[in-house]
Amino acid sequence: MAVKILSAAVIGLDCDVVEVEADNSPHGNPGIYIVGLPDKAVDESKSRVRSAIKNSGFDFLRGNVTVNLAPADLKKYGTYYDLPIALACLWQDQKIDLADYCKNSIFIGELSLSGELRPVNGILSIALMCRQKGITNLFLPAGNAREAGLVDGIQIFPINCLSQLIGHFNAVNLIENYQPDQTEDYINDIFSSDMCYVVGQERAKRALEIAAAGSHNILMSGPPGSGKTLLAKALPSILPKMSPEESLEVTRIYSTCGLLSNDEPLIQSRPFRSPHHSASGISLVGGGTWPKPGEISLAHRGVLFLDEFLEFPKLVLENLRQPLEDGVINISRASGTLRFPARFVLVAAMNPCPCGFSNDPDRECVCTPMQIIKYQKRASGPLMDRIDLHLEVPRVDLDKLQNIPLAESSMQIRERVQKARDIQNERFKNDGIIGNSEMVLEQINKYCQLDNDSSNLLRQAAEKLHLSARAYFRILKLARTIADLDSEDRVLCHHVGEALQYRPSLEIK
Repeated sequence: MAVKILSAAVIGLDCDVVEVEADNSPHGNPGIYIVGLPDKAVDESKSRVRSAIKNSGFDFLRGNVTVNLAPADLKKYGTYYDLPIALACLWQDQKIDLADYCKNSIFIGELSLSGELRPVNGILSIALMCRQKGITNLFLPAGNAREAGLVDGIQIFPINCLSQLIGHFNAVNLIENYQPDQTEDYINDIFSSDMCYVVGQERAKRALEIAAAGSHNILMSGPPGSGKTLLAKALPSILPKMSPEESLEVTRIYSTCGLLSNDEPLIQSRPFRSPHHSASGISLVGGGTWPKPGEISLAHRGVLFLDEFLEFPKLVLENLRQPLEDGVINISRASGTLRFPARFVLVAAMNPCPCGFSNDPDRECVCTPMQIIKYQKRASGPLMDRIDLHLEVPRVDLDKLQNIPLAESSMQIRERVQKARDIQNERFKNDGIIGNSEMVLEQINKYCQLDNDSSNLLRQAAEKLHLSARAYFRILKLARTIADLDSEDRVLCHHVGEALQYRPSLEIK
């Protein structure tokens, strides 16, 4: 008679229950045969399982052993199924009895040849699925216990080796369920840069403060050495602290990609991702044979810094259009569509021309007008229209670099940013969004109402600059953030005026 226990399949950031069935027959060729759309890693588990059972002190089943992973039309990949396959074979051989566990327990883990269990990726998603589906027990490698402990409402049983788990089922040596340390603090706010070390560039620091307060995208243009990269690297130091919900979102992404540290199972510092300009489109937005999140999802709730912005291939940059607008990326394959979150702050830095000195008063530009036009057209109009703050970063005078006092620290700026974000959290507590940049038309009309002077100023700018509807509403959202930094309930004329200064080619007379 066939036996059946439960495991799980990680599908993007989501999970689904997989039934692992095993049946033994004296007829046919001896060996293990795995069916149910397994990939190479799953198919190779039969060798690991056989050795792990033998080295744990048990004989392996004789005859033909068929293992079915259901549902059969769902592709299975990875090493998640080593442990459940081994247990199903042992149960079929009557070495253990899992009748009391077959409906309310999930088994996950990779086996070594000696029978030890190795950690696997995506445990946080699996634990969340267990809680959602009412599955009470989760048996997993001991190295994944702290990560699974972030989810309450389920019992977690950490396992070191297969023989230990067999002893638990045979009531020889029971495994205690894992109890997370409630006093453990994972916060590690150590930043590589601080705003106090950025010399001059007060306008740029103001723009970054606005970007941090409302999660707005920013583009910095200036000659080499003007401080664009330093400003971008200092941005994480002024971003507001992540809420518990945001931390869990980010941790879930990093867990799926196998990027969680054993010392930090919960990510509470906002991500900062800086891919090289040679990165491919798939590495940026995600994908692959088994689609995984890309850099834009790894930057979720944090910063995506694209240095040398116009050196990225144009097709790669165009992939940013949808996530910049919707905050998600949909990866479509023949087998289905996966949806990854991508709500990040884009910080782009570029030179104004190929040589970099077209706006530099001290260095002569050697580029022709045609070269400059061709260079700047590497980023399309629709993409540039999705960036809220366009900023020129000039070269800092040598006199300012010598014997100057430290500027305002990141901690001081962060306090203002946090205060503005707290205002937004209270405003949007019933709207399902976090920052001003996420507002849709209904919320813009509700929270960004203008008086006559502000409305006239914005109308005049829209006519002279031929602003698109998208740019018009992005200016409103930017003005709302500036008002929040001033702790002002209404969006006033000077808030709109400052927001307009960050649009390119502003010429209001």
